[in-house]
This record gives sequence, structure tokens and C-alpha cells, in this order.
Amino acid sequence: MTRFTHNGEITIAYEDLGGAGGDPLLLVMGLGTSRFWWPDGLVSELVDRGFHVAAYDQRDAGESTHLPDRRDGSPIGAMVHRGAPPYSAEDLTDDAVAALDALGWERAHVFGHSMGGLVAQRTAIRHPGRVLSLTSSSAVPSDAGGLRVLRYVRLGCLPRLARLHHPDTPQGNLDLAVAVVRVLAAPGQHVDERDVREFVDKDAAHQATGLRDTKAQSRQVGAKWHGGALAEIAAPTLVLHGEGDPLIRPSAARAIVDAVPGARLRTLPGVGHFLTRDTWATYAGEVRALADRAHEVDGAAHR
Repeated sequence: MTRFTHNGEITIAYEDLGGAGGDPLLLVMGLGTSRFWWPDGLVSELVDRGFHVAAYDQRDAGESTHLPDRRDGSPIGAMVHRGAPPYSAEDLTDDAVAALDALGWERAHVFGHSMGGLVAQRTAIRHPGRVLSLTSSSAVPSDAGGLRVLRYVRLGCLPRLARLHHPDTPQGNLDLAVAVVRVLAAPGQHVDERDVREFVDKDAAHQATGLRDTKAQSRQVGAKWHGGALAEIAAPTLVLHGEGDPLIRPSAARAIVDAVPGARLRTLPGVGHFLTRDTWATYAGEVRALADRAHEVDGAAHR
């Protein structure tokens, strides 16, 4: 069931995904995609490991507020555009905190994937008292801004994504999503169309524009960060990355680990940018181990 809260004039859609009574875990999904892109199977793995799981839609995604169009342009162009963006990267972290407030969670473990991992990093920097542990998956480091981000992006993947065109019909939306996911999978990695259909059907049922709204994606990417550095993160941190990620280089994960004190890196061979079912149990187990370590650190600090 979709619930709504607010960060100022921005409406944020969020959802309790189960596990009441467990450790609070907030999920943050990536560029332009809704909370429905968190696979049910991964959520179940997290709930089975003792988490109370919730997810929200970032502004300009899913059922949250979509800002008015200001200009045309691609997400890559938005990264280097020098004009004033409609909102800041700090605003994106404040949206995550608005979801935590609505859930009644003073503190929570935060797990972000792709651009959601970037937002999760920045939430741990801007709101350190709200983040028990940080898991950043398949993300670029927060310390890289503007053109410096491109050193971590496999640019050859972008034309492949740009060439994908499918009719704006239910079948066309499914075909587009499957095509995008296959581009983002590691070479030889199996993508189950049933998993993709799960996301597409949920998007359609909630009228989420998702992959087609490139203007919204450009606004998200164009949000500028004026906050602190990764070295300021105090929460126990885990960095996950597929070694076969065709979009974000594993060097991005290593840069995060090098910058965040005490951060741990886990890379997976044969895994790409998409959360395929072969990653679910491993990722859930890693997030559980991190949370256990975070509770030990927190308990020692309060003794």
C-alpha cells in the first residue's frame, strides 16, 4: 500500500514492505526508477534476515512529485550543465529523511542501489544521526562531481541504452525494460523476464513513468551536491559492486572504500548493474552482517 509524506512542497511516496519488529532498513532505488524496482525476492531475503523493510520513491520518480520541465537535455548533459538546477542533492537526502520520519524511524540502516547508492552516501554525510549503517551498491562516489563522474562510467554502454526505442504500450514498456536490463547485465548473466515483468506491471498499476521520463532523470542527475566529503561518514559502511557491471566501473566502488573510514568492499564476479536473482541471497546476507556489526559498534559506544 502506497503512503505519502512531504518534504516541504514535495510529496514523497513510500511503502512498508514487511518485517515489522525487525531492524529498520530503508531502500533507495536508482536513476528515474520507482521503488518497485526492488525485487520482491530480495525484499523477502532481507525480511527473512530480520529486517523491517521500507522503500520510497525519490522526487521525479514513481509516485512522488515530478517537477515541471525546465529544459530539454540528456542525463549526461545535466551532469555538466552550469545553470541552476530545480533542486539540490541535499534535497534528495532530505526526502529520504522525510520517509524515515513518516515511518517513525529515528535511525535506520540505509541500502541504496545505483544512483540510490549515491543518495544513501550523501544521506549518511548530511544526516549522520539518522543512519545506523550504509550499504552502497553499484554507485559512483559522492566525492566525484561533474565531469569527474565520467571516469567511473563505461561510456560505451550509454549509446546502447540511447538506441533503445519501443512503442509506449504495455508490451512496448515490457520490451523496453527487458532490453534495458539486458544491457545492464554482465556478459553471460541470465535475466529472467518474469522478474522484469514484476517491476513493469507495478509501475503500470501506479502510473509510474519510469524509464521513459528522461527529463526527470536529467533533473535528478543535475542536482548539485554542496555538502561534505565521504571521509565524514561515521556509519559502518559496505560497498557492493558487480565485477561485470557494464555501466559503472568497479573502480568507483574502490574509490568509495578508500574514502570512507573502515568501509568494506564486496565485489561479485559475473554480476552486472541489475539486481538479478543470483545476487539476492548474497546481498541480503552482507547487509545483515553489516547491520550486526553496526549494532555492536553502537552498543559499545553507549556502554
